[in-house]
Amino acid sequence: MEESTSKEKVLKKIRDGMIEKSDPPYPIIDMESSVYLPLTEPLDVTFAEELIKVSGKFGYFESEDEFISFLQSCILEKDWPVMFCYDEKLQMLLKQGGIPFESDPEKFTDIKLGITRCEYLIARLGTVMVSSHVSPGRRMTVFPEIHIVVGYSSQLVPDLKDALKNMRRKYENNFPSLISLITGPSRTADIEKTLVLGAHGPKELYVFLIEDKIPENE
Repeated sequence: MEESTSKEKVLKKIRDGMIEKSDPPYPIIDMESSVYLPLTEPLDVTFAEELIKVSGKFGYFESEDEFISFLQSCILEKDWPVMFCYDEKLQMLLKQGGIPFESDPEKFTDIKLGITRCEYLIARLGTVMVSSHVSPGRRMTVFPEIHIVVGYSSQLVPDLKDALKNMRRKYENNFPSLISLITGPSRTADIEKTLVLGAHGPKELYVFLIEDKIPENE
């Protein structure tokens, strides 16, 4: 006759295991340390290198005036269409440079070139973080064929965790309903494993970085 049922045998082993504790068979994992190697280049250099790797285009400017002058040249050289801009801060910047733009929501379906700001620029990934709180919200980052992102050096962060930490501190109880990460132009290789840019969003991504930090030696 069996001394106990199978269930009782299992429970006895569990009780014995809880009483007679032994060292874990595997080393304790450090969940706090970074899985990445430390960055060796300045954040703007790292961001530019990583962005270019994913077919994005990068420009650096020491001032907003320098950025506007470059943008004027790009419009002429590349024969860019009139850009859509819903962001009031960028609209003021474009007006100062005499650059025409469209902001009528009813003409949104005709958009070819859009310009927006961003939340943060993640250096290690060459990634742009945008949210629904940055005007014009969701649409302008995915609809146009050409997307221009205007960022500032103060928005550069080393890693994704730093951007998320800053977002929590920035918005507290008014957190955005949408946060998106943009890493290069839209792409897909679903069809015959051939890489196609612009499949689900912009074919071209430009990130223009404007310096807004005071150098340490000043």
